[in-house]
Amino acid sequence: MTVRVRTPGAPVARAGPEAPPGGGADIAVRGLRWRPSGRREPVLDGLDLHVAAGEKVLLAGPSGAGKSTLLRAVAGLLETADVGELSGEVDIGGLPPGAQPGAVGMLLQDPSAAVVAARVGRDVAFGLENVGVPREQMPARVRAALEAATFPYDEQRHTDTLSGGETQRLALAGTLAMLPRVLLLDEPTSMLDPVAAEQVRRSVLSACEREGTTLVVVEHHLEPWIGHVDRCVVLDTRGQVVADGPPERVFAEQGRALADGGIWVPGLPVPTPLQVEPDLVLPSSDLDGSGPLVRADAVSVDYSPPFGRRRPAGERSLALDGVSADLRRGEVLVLRGQSGAGKSTLMGVLAGLQAPDTGAALIHPRLAGRRGRALHRLTSRELAARLAWVPQLPEHGLVRRTVLDELLATTGALDRDVLAAEKRALRLLELLGLAHLAPASVHHLSGGEQRRLVVAAALVHGPSGLLLDEPTVGQDRHTWAAVAGLCAAAGEAGAAVAVATHDAHLTSVLSRRGQVLTLDAGRAA
Repeated sequence: MTVRVRTPGAPVARAGPEAPPGGGADIAVRGLRWRPSGRREPVLDGLDLHVAAGEKVLLAGPSGAGKSTLLRAVAGLLETADVGELSGEVDIGGLPPGAQPGAVGMLLQDPSAAVVAARVGRDVAFGLENVGVPREQMPARVRAALEAATFPYDEQRHTDTLSGGETQRLALAGTLAMLPRVLLLDEPTSMLDPVAAEQVRRSVLSACEREGTTLVVVEHHLEPWIGHVDRCVVLDTRGQVVADGPPERVFAEQGRALADGGIWVPGLPVPTPLQVEPDLVLPSSDLDGSGPLVRADAVSVDYSPPFGRRRPAGERSLALDGVSADLRRGEVLVLRGQSGAGKSTLMGVLAGLQAPDTGAALIHPRLAGRRGRALHRLTSRELAARLAWVPQLPEHGLVRRTVLDELLATTGALDRDVLAAEKRALRLLELLGLAHLAPASVHHLSGGEQRRLVVAAALVHGPSGLLLDEPTVGQDRHTWAAVAGLCAAAGEAGAAVAVATHDAHLTSVLSRRGQVLTLDAGRAA
């Protein structure tokens, strides 16, 4: 998104002489140190970095290395939207961040944090309004930005009907509309299918070439960007620069060491999923007999606009249209499809969080609730005892303050043995590389760390069914292997598992234990 949090005391830019000049700006980071509140060790500790005006930089590093923190520092967000100890200096074109509102545009890891308006056009125009762009210039800027971001709908689309990938492109459009001098992108294609991701990359690179914009992009999967950037800067787990230079030289000279550190070095084979001890993922209840754990039969979901408002002409109504799917114990159901195909909606139906408008979603007769077998009629407590859901945006699944408290939340709510659950929780944290963060605030983790946390939290109480929406987004080689291993092991241990993903490597691993269902515009392809 465009940075929408003003630095205290910064002037509001107006169109005319005070507006940021065209072309890129250089970035200077000197001695940057950031320790989030509640963390013993800093995420970044004395970091120095210079990016020349107009340069395109790919920023890489293992999960939790401080990549997103660095972008937030450059955007001037660390002391306005985060709490912690900050020291060092950051300059944009010789001025502090925020001195030229609109000069820096940033796309956050969580694109939903950028949505501020009910309709797409107003949302993209929000940043333009805040920096005083003349009203008559806005429609053309908004349309051009939506086209550049390959957004699939027009300006009248309601923002509350968008999928995660569509929201990601909307947030990118809001950033591009500002014509920033510095563009900061935090995993801009993580929620997109391969075709949409390639379109977005081309659009971003074209816009930067056209405007001379300075670009810093954070990604885990580096290969698609390699031929289009000037430098690759790699951080390690201490938040220090361990490699910096032209990508080809960096990977030729340090590729093996970087891969050992978790970097997805182009050309190397996909890591083998970790072998997970069965008792870590074993369901707490054993169902005898035949039949699926959950069955969705000819399910349709109509996302009608709320509050009785009329749907704009041409706006698609059905998120799901007559889709059937089963969750079977000991098997994995993989959901594939383009962004906006209906994967997350189907996951919500199978998890009992979304009531079908037509059709039915039923749980096994032996697990029926007080109000019957219809999933959406089970109480929250009944659902939690049977199924665990990992949302596409991990922060939406966080309900406690610390990491360890989060892992034990469901166990406590179900009045189960907390001591046994804590032992399992600590072992899961160790496997996922989060053990040192057990006392930390869940809101001070990186995006990749939060995602691993909600995966672990879903497993601690031993649900019969496990539903994970994009579980490998934001993971390095090592943490990917851990998450993939947990998904596969849960199916092998007898749980019914559903995974929605754009990750072809994960699909290849999990499809051996079940089936793949491809969705296209809300229908089974």
